Amino acid sequence: MEKDPGLKGKKVAIVALGASQIDFVIGLENSKQWDEVWCINSALAVYRQCDRVFMLDPPSRYLDTEDAGNQTEIMRKMLPVHPGPIYTCELDERVPGAVEFPLAEVVSYARCAYLNNTVAYAVAYAYWQEVGHIDLFGVDFSYSHNLHFAEAGRACVEFWISKCLENDIAIGASPRSSLLDSNVGVTERLYGYHRLEDPMVAMPHQDEWVLCPRSKLSEVVAEREIELVKVAKAPEPYKG
Repeated sequence: MEKDPGLKGKKVAIVALGASQIDFVIGLENSKQWDEVWCINSALAVYRQCDRVFMLDPPSRYLDTEDAGNQTEIMRKMLPVHPGPIYTCELDERVPGAVEFPLAEVVSYARCAYLNNTVAYAVAYAYWQEVGHIDLFGVDFSYSHNLHFAEAGRACVEFWISKCLENDIAIGASPRSSLLDSNVGVTERLYGYHRLEDPMVAMPHQDEWVLCPRSKLSEVVAEREIELVKVAKAPEPYKG
């Protein structure tokens, strides 16, 4: 598979199945836009704009077994009719939109094959395509009955995020998500410093990170015109 030159530098939203996907919904309601929206598994059934789907399990897992749990029924309805591309590990004539994930190309480009969950494949694909910005929603890894899988999955996704950052790809994450400690208060994120009476705070701003003690946070934010990441709010009536 060749790279898609139309993706280079683009702004992409990756929408998975965790509760923080609500921030993608609220973002749309507040007129936020992305060049492309990439859906993970059964999220394809929800969003009108779903330019690419990442479903790294073989289609037979959904079509021939009950192993996918509550996703099974909706995927059986959607997979035969979704236009794709649906990136997966094995083609199936019952899923006309299925496309084999460019595994060899991505692994060769990244010189790494650390890929233990579907979201990691989506981020790795974005890394290979050299997009300019990735916003992640619903990537929460909050599985109550499989903590090992949650920890392993989050570690893998954050590894690929790190590679993206080193490649000058901007990253955004829902403030409701555990990803990158996004749901942790800004004064609690720097271990050790969080124990000080005046904790250090780190904030991304344009192409740099700004560090300051909490006591000077308001002053630094105003001086540099930093936009703090906040939990998104639903739109309110305009002019009554």
